[in-house]
Amino acid sequence: MLDQYNPANWNIDWSEATAAAIALTVAIVIAYAIYRAIFAILQRVTGKSETVADDLIIQSIRRPIKWSLIAIGITVVAQGNDTLAFIWEPIARFVRPALLGWIAYTIIKAFTAAMEIKMEASEDPVAIRSRRTRISIFSRTAIFAIVFVTVGLMLFSIPAVKSIGTTLLASAGLAALAVGAAAQPALKSLIGGLQIAFTEPLRLGDLVVIDGHTGRVEEIRMSFITVRTWDERAIVVPTSVVLEQPFEDWSRKSEKLTGPVMLHLDPATKIQPIREELVRYVDGHSLWDGRTVQCLMTEAYPESIELRLAVSAKTIGELWQLRCDVREHMIQWLQDEMPDALIRHRLEVPNGHPKAGEP
Repeated sequence: MLDQYNPANWNIDWSEATAAAIALTVAIVIAYAIYRAIFAILQRVTGKSETVADDLIIQSIRRPIKWSLIAIGITVVAQGNDTLAFIWEPIARFVRPALLGWIAYTIIKAFTAAMEIKMEASEDPVAIRSRRTRISIFSRTAIFAIVFVTVGLMLFSIPAVKSIGTTLLASAGLAALAVGAAAQPALKSLIGGLQIAFTEPLRLGDLVVIDGHTGRVEEIRMSFITVRTWDERAIVVPTSVVLEQPFEDWSRKSEKLTGPVMLHLDPATKIQPIREELVRYVDGHSLWDGRTVQCLMTEAYPESIELRLAVSAKTIGELWQLRCDVREHMIQWLQDEMPDALIRHRLEVPNGHPKAGEP
């Protein structure tokens, strides 16, 4: 059966070749005309919509649909033309699965982009991070499956590859053990990524503390998670660390947090004036969300006392800035209004030293 594709056995009939060329041209022209008509209608329909998501989907699938219609047209014409079928069928074995995979890939990417656009209209940052995480993981999983299946279909269209696969099936038991052992890390990572998507222990954009590193979750892959720290370092953390070890998520339910500002002062310091100044300053600060403002003495030592000034803000970034502002203001206020409150190392000599007046 393969001898018919051997160039040495080709006996070209130019009249049939001309007819095949004409049929091919007609098929391409008709398919292209159908493509233009379909997308002209779709553009009119989507043009009446207020959202840009449908326009994005239509624009993404234009090219694969165009080439798929052309391939379908050539296949239909080739069924009635042996010369065209003789040339087209070997090529079509690779083109058909490639086009199907291309269409599926572009549809996944288009729907992902459309959902991200729709997601941006939401005002809930926690819901946005949750949806972004699921969309990212599910889209990557779907794209991996599409590429895997497409490449497999293209390879199995090669007779030699198909015969090798048939031979390997004879020893399926041993092969399954070997493949299972080799693919265990990959399968563990895949399952871990899906588990993160469903259970959401963390999400894209969350502020986390993992393995001693504090930063925003920038990327979630099947095998690793990237955390971007404040100094722009990228910390790559294996997925297993998130699933098997404890970590801190500061924005799990909300960005609203309460943060401390610690002051270490002289034990003789009066606390009430400091508390009043803290409330006065924070009440007029633009970053305070109105929830928490406290001044508590948390420790008392022989040579110092510890005050915890607690403030709150709507977001973690605003809380950090508010804490810095409060710390700077309170230190400056203490220097100006209560300088004795700042810790100094003193040596007190009651009634003066008897030798102090001696020459």
